[in-house]
Amino acid sequence: MHPAPSVIFFTVFSGIGFGLLAFLGLGYPGVTGWTAFAFFAIAYVCAVGGLMSSTFHLGRPERALKAFTQWRSSWLSREGWCAVIALLVMAVYGMGLVFFGERWTILGLIGAVFSVLTIFTTSMIYTQLKSVPRWNSTATPAMFLSYAFAGGALLAGQVTWAMGLLAIAAVVQVVLWAQGDGALSGSGTSLATATGLGNIGSVRAFEPPHTGTNYLLKEFVYVVGRKHSQKLRIIAIALMAVLPIALLAVSFSHVLALLAVISHVAGALVSRWLFFAEAEHVVGLYYGKR
Repeated sequence: MHPAPSVIFFTVFSGIGFGLLAFLGLGYPGVTGWTAFAFFAIAYVCAVGGLMSSTFHLGRPERALKAFTQWRSSWLSREGWCAVIALLVMAVYGMGLVFFGERWTILGLIGAVFSVLTIFTTSMIYTQLKSVPRWNSTATPAMFLSYAFAGGALLAGQVTWAMGLLAIAAVVQVVLWAQGDGALSGSGTSLATATGLGNIGSVRAFEPPHTGTNYLLKEFVYVVGRKHSQKLRIIAIALMAVLPIALLAVSFSHVLALLAVISHVAGALVSRWLFFAEAEHVVGLYYGKR
């Protein structure tokens, strides 16, 4: 599928932001006053900035509010509600830490739960799509959650947790790639099922359905070369997990910690680009592109 920059930015930074909010809600790090304000500011910039960027790829952004009415059937709507609840609860919780030096534990736990639910509901927007077999796997929400927890631990300064969570995120990512590479062929979907002509006999594409391109081809039949894909996977894992873990393993310093965060974010952006670029929508079968 066509990897829209706004969606890549949204999924990476909102995940990191809500991951940090989850750690703050659980009391990590145990900060108050202006130090707490700085942590919450970073979390809200990432979370809210990511959510706002998600509207950039909409044809009619002003209609985004209507999504809140579809919470019974739409994971997008559920994501919106969870995000709003998490942000409001964590705002009150943050006020207690910043202005009163008090940690209101119940609010922190509620905010942490809804922060995690926001990440999960975001992942389910993609996991539910049977039309994209690569995404239709339990490894997809595991990947979103592991990245968010790893990034949140990094920003929260929880070095030990961050190292372990980064390693877990790398393993989950490799599993998702391994499962995804054979997902389309293993889904049972083919040109015969795509056209509905399989009952007649063997189906092959005689010629394209039309001579020019269209929206479906532009958005859903993006193809990335296998050699480029493999190189980008190595770069993603190296930047997202290997280099940050190596930097954190050295004696702690704020400079190395900052470099670890920058490296992780860069790797996460590369892997998320691949998440979309490698996704084979079954509509490509109809056009003979898969």
